[in-house]
Amino acid sequence: MGAPENLAWSKEEFEQKLRAKGKRYHIYHPFHIAMNSGGCTPEQVRGWVINRFYYQISIPIKDAAILANMPDRDHRRMWIQRILDHDGHEGDEGGIEAWLALADAVGLQRDEVRSLNHVLPGVRFAVDAYINFARRASWQEAACSSLTELFAPEIHQKRLDTWPQHYKWIEPAGYAYFRKRLSEARRDVEHGLRVTLDYFQTRQEQERALGILQFKLDILWSMLDAMQIAYGIGPDNVGAVARMPDE
Repeated sequence: MGAPENLAWSKEEFEQKLRAKGKRYHIYHPFHIAMNSGGCTPEQVRGWVINRFYYQISIPIKDAAILANMPDRDHRRMWIQRILDHDGHEGDEGGIEAWLALADAVGLQRDEVRSLNHVLPGVRFAVDAYINFARRASWQEAACSSLTELFAPEIHQKRLDTWPQHYKWIEPAGYAYFRKRLSEARRDVEHGLRVTLDYFQTRQEQERALGILQFKLDILWSMLDAMQIAYGIGPDNVGAVARMPDE
């Protein structure tokens, strides 16, 4: 039986409620379902890759904002690894470079991807809202917003399992990013989850945390909404608003 109304949940109950938010993860968005089941055209896959690049390059900016608000040295030592994971360091070129390798693999030109000329307004607005939240919120609230990582390993594994079967035109080297994030996301979520469970202690605070996580889930969902409008889903439903360069 759950805690009475207004009484704080135990850490176990609170964690269960955080994990239950996974049913709203963008793996269930129609665009993502189509993409993982082979229902997207090359143009639609490229549209996703080129728009998600804006999110990828924004992740270390978001994490730097959290780091700037983080007074505790031990927490900073752990959180800074997220920036290195994406920006890279000696011996590891990082997630942004791995995403550019994915762009190569799907037939996009790197200069075109880096230009951000094809980033849809809805995607840009959603990602910028996430960065602004991380800058203005307490570092614990911003850390909580990163807990979509709870659900990330499943989505990366799904891509690794299905894309090689459905999209034989994609060069296999492009899948390195998804493999890389399988272990990184699991490591990161241990820290973010511990911070969230320790910091949000009253029932009101815990419900606030659930709202923050829902906000981040909405960011990811909204990005796919914009892509679905622009590119459509499948060869019989191609969007006319924005197009990738010709094959």
